[in-house]
Amino acid sequence: MTPAEAPKIARREKVALALGAGGARGMAQIGVLEVLDERGFEIVAIAGASSGALVGGIHAAGRLRAFREAIEGMTRGQFLRLLDPVVARPGLVAGRRLVDAMREVVGDPDIETLPVQFTAVAVDLERQREVWLRSGPLWDALRASFAVPGVFTPHVVHGRELVDGGLLAPLPIAATRLSDAHRLIAVDMHGWPRRPPGRPADTPQGNGPAPRGRRLAQWFHRRLGNDPDRMGFAETMARALDTMQAQIARVQLALDPPELVIRIPRDACQFYEFWRARELIAIGRMEAEKALSEAGY
Repeated sequence: MTPAEAPKIARREKVALALGAGGARGMAQIGVLEVLDERGFEIVAIAGASSGALVGGIHAAGRLRAFREAIEGMTRGQFLRLLDPVVARPGLVAGRRLVDAMREVVGDPDIETLPVQFTAVAVDLERQREVWLRSGPLWDALRASFAVPGVFTPHVVHGRELVDGGLLAPLPIAATRLSDAHRLIAVDMHGWPRRPPGRPADTPQGNGPAPRGRRLAQWFHRRLGNDPDRMGFAETMARALDTMQAQIARVQLALDPPELVIRIPRDACQFYEFWRARELIAIGRMEAEKALSEAGY
């Protein structure tokens, strides 16, 4: 669907949002939400998967500004200190310390008390199906939805071990259909890269320290006993998951097209670079402004 063919969205119409999975790229969706708010859209429902659930749930709780200020002020070292490694568990990180830090900023509401209807999408690996979390403690739902297999341990909700919703619903359009919104806006985290394939990457000059993304990758590699000079577990897993999610998201968009799609470049950052939040939020704002302008808003 081209922008000219897309149905026009009136500013005071009720809008539902489908927020996609994409690791740290999900922080760009903070900028998207800010632009939609500034342009007067009434967001009445949000469905999110993985980092999309994190951003969407915090927005639904009315704490997005406070969360933005907290994460923009976070350094790489501070973020790494929030990771609590575990041994002999189905994942590298327990996630308790990270959730506790975010809970201090956002609070600990139940989903059914939020002023905006919210659905966090997770996956039940045993039953091989999506799970829509629409009630109960917000942080239980968010922790389950961003439990990337192999990185975070699964999270138990109602006796079911749940993992990242992006496995089956990287763009959870269907989960928004329970709302009474007039229109749907989807944020796809797998847009065309800013540096298309085939273009050479920037090469660090001199013998200074490795780029911060590479240093964190080395931390992952050391944790797993891999060779830091080769693509190890963390990067292989991230690329594989991203490829799978991109393909599923394309199918979801084709089968159930929203009125407007805002696309975040898939090479905006590495999946773990949450300390680049300020830059990613700016990218989200830019892409939202561009998509809305092209659609005539």
